[in-house]
Amino acid sequence: MSKVRKAVITAAGRGTRQYPASTAVQKEMFPLVDRDGLTKPVIQIIGEEAIESGIEEICIVTQPGEEGLYREYFRRLDDDMVKTFRGKDWAILESEKLAAFGERLHFAEQHSPEGFGHAVYQAKEFVGDDPFLLLLGDHIYISDIKERCARQLIRVFEQYLLEVVTGVQPTLERLLHLFGVLKGVPVDPGKGIYKAELIIEKPTVEVAREQLVTAGMPAGNYLAHFGMHVFSPRIFDSLEYLIKNNLREKGEIQLTAAQEHLRQHCDKYWCVVSQGQRYDTGIPYGLMETQLALALNGVHRNEICEAIARTLAMQVKG
Repeated sequence: MSKVRKAVITAAGRGTRQYPASTAVQKEMFPLVDRDGLTKPVIQIIGEEAIESGIEEICIVTQPGEEGLYREYFRRLDDDMVKTFRGKDWAILESEKLAAFGERLHFAEQHSPEGFGHAVYQAKEFVGDDPFLLLLGDHIYISDIKERCARQLIRVFEQYLLEVVTGVQPTLERLLHLFGVLKGVPVDPGKGIYKAELIIEKPTVEVAREQLVTAGMPAGNYLAHFGMHVFSPRIFDSLEYLIKNNLREKGEIQLTAAQEHLRQHCDKYWCVVSQGQRYDTGIPYGLMETQLALALNGVHRNEICEAIARTLAMQVKG
């Protein structure tokens, strides 16, 4: 299997959970202050996760007609804007970085909202015969170690010549209704590496207890999706199988169903416990939590801690 040099980011969701702001600005373009102190849209922070993990080309799966919005953003400043930023060398440098980012971009359109798996399938032509990193367009990842979360997965995928590696996190059973869940067979549990034995989307607690217990995990904890994967192109065969046979869950083509189909037909479907945290910017509370997490892991950490302390002190006084 070749090196992982491509990434797919799904960004075709309608953003209904962030209404009304999402009617003015697509949720992937919501601004956040990143760890380096610069204000960026969500999609840029996610894309930089991929690029800093070794990715060279990125395909964004969008709603029809949205490519131009991204192209307009990911470009260098024009001459008039350069004059506006005269003396601000950091802005000129960031402009060049945006242009370099834009040169990596490709686009695929999802013409009808038929599910996450259906969205991923639209990137089939871009992926071709290569493995690829899959990221969600509204999830931001912050690593607990120096190595990026995406790089952790790519390293394992390449080292062990796998078909798939899925990022997972130990998750309490009361939260399993939010995630796809895997039963793992320990491969190297000290490094958080397991072979996937079964994958079920949003199982009930009863189903999890009966079918998804992973040996060695604390009672009541399961391996749930972290929100990123590295796939061989064989995932498209499984997605195509679902689409051609109209195999849907709640009316949609689900990626988890394709994952389970692929798992049944390959020997090297592994999962890795990600050393990091995921943050969902697609919901109001998650967007607030993401900004706080970025701030507490960034260059303004001390100032933010002081501001939080002042705010809490005022709340106590109130």
